Amino acid sequence: MYADEAFSVAASLQQLERTAQALREAGFQVLIADTVDDARKLVAELLPTDRTIFTATSETLRLSGIAADIDDSGHYRSVRAEAGDAPRDVEAQIRLGALPDVVVGSVHAVTEDGRLVIASASGSQLAPYASGARKAIWVVGAQKVVPDLDTALRRVRTHSLPLENNRQRELRGLGSFIGKILIIEREGLPDRSTVILTAEPIGF
Repeated sequence: MYADEAFSVAASLQQLERTAQALREAGFQVLIADTVDDARKLVAELLPTDRTIFTATSETLRLSGIAADIDDSGHYRSVRAEAGDAPRDVEAQIRLGALPDVVVGSVHAVTEDGRLVIASASGSQLAPYASGARKAIWVVGAQKVVPDLDTALRRVRTHSLPLENNRQRELRGLGSFIGKILIIEREGLPDRSTVILTAEPIGF
């Protein structure tokens, strides 16, 4: 599968600021980071050390080092670290991160009018994203900013899916697919959801 590379281009600062304002009006807390490293530091400042934290599977978290900061450092109550290497079936894996105190992850697209779009094969990260976690933190590269929902869904199918499909084939010999899509239009709980937009592209 070939990815539409038009969706790998970073949004301008004006687009980021417009998106940030729309997200704030929709109930999200928003921070803009100049670099991925700055975003990593912001996440560290936001994370509690005495609450369970689940890192959703995310190339953004892996490539930025955020996943390792949480799961491998020993500084946080990582759900993944506490679960260890015990074998789990698919249902157990989905339940593992369903109700953490904090979920950290990314999205596949964010619209300039303030909507977040996340696709998943299993849906394992969607429960804590939507409501299972007390707090949610998303780190979003500038290339994921799109004008509207139609473009967001096109980005998911023509850019994010091919890249994830190819990644999974390299790792496991099996491709990926879109099983479920979550669209978050508004956050009704004060201080629950934080979006960190980074001016540098990262993830897909």
